Amino acid sequence: MRLSTVILPIYRWSEGRDVWRRAEDLGFHAAYTYDHLSWRSFRDGPWFGALPTLAAAATVTRRIRLGTLVTSPNFREPVTLAKDLMTLDDLSDGRITLGLGAGTTGFDATVLGGEGWSARERADRLRDFTALLDRLLTEPAVTHDEGHYRAHEARTIPGPVQEPRVPFAIAATGPRGLRLAARYGQAWVTTGDDRVGTDGTPAASRVAVGAQVARLEATCAEVGRGPSTIERILLTGFTPDRPLDSVDAFVETAAAYRDQGITEIVLHWPIADSQFAADRATFERIATEGLAQLG
Repeated sequence: MRLSTVILPIYRWSEGRDVWRRAEDLGFHAAYTYDHLSWRSFRDGPWFGALPTLAAAATVTRRIRLGTLVTSPNFREPVTLAKDLMTLDDLSDGRITLGLGAGTTGFDATVLGGEGWSARERADRLRDFTALLDRLLTEPAVTHDEGHYRAHEARTIPGPVQEPRVPFAIAATGPRGLRLAARYGQAWVTTGDDRVGTDGTPAASRVAVGAQVARLEATCAEVGRGPSTIERILLTGFTPDRPLDSVDAFVETAAAYRDQGITEIVLHWPIADSQFAADRATFERIATEGLAQLG
């Protein structure tokens, strides 16, 4: 199992550079960030752009993978995003992962002045967005004139450092999203089952995630893909589990989800006075000792 973190883009870079460097020093496999224009309880506080933050992080780290959890079509366009991803992959020497999801009806969906899309339209747009982005990152010139997105002789030269392209980690739980993950994803992302949420029991959450993994594997089989070829990422913080309470709590939580088929656990970098508050010393012990105790 891999252990990663997600660092919310709330820091001025004079402070943020030390956070991203520390994530690498602690040995995390990857450090992700949210790709939102603002987010829930952080809406009225500092919140910086995800892609510039990742570009800066790429220049102060050398090993750790970097990425978004997750990017959505709510305010992104495939042509411009492909160019930015190619640049980020170059800056990081091939360490970028793109998390992709359909987005929600929240702030990001209306901040540009339009009405939020229905669930069906969000799913349609993610399908078209992902398919075009895949072409843009694997072909030097693309013309595309169908679905919700267009490209006319769009150039992505010289292309990403990683081949055939930057990996996609697709967040999905419904049938359409799982098919998209099975077709295009190098990884799949879950935050748990909304029907369990944070008010249910850890046992119920783990069974629900196991059922999601089973549906993912069945979908992979339907499209002729080996289920073991896709990584399974759990972004913690939205289930009843409390993995940051102690090293033992982390080990118990990680082992339970590993048994359900999860291959990567992502912990939120602690933020005081927020839903992601945690003891920093415990967090760092988990980062350096947790996987070894998992066995």
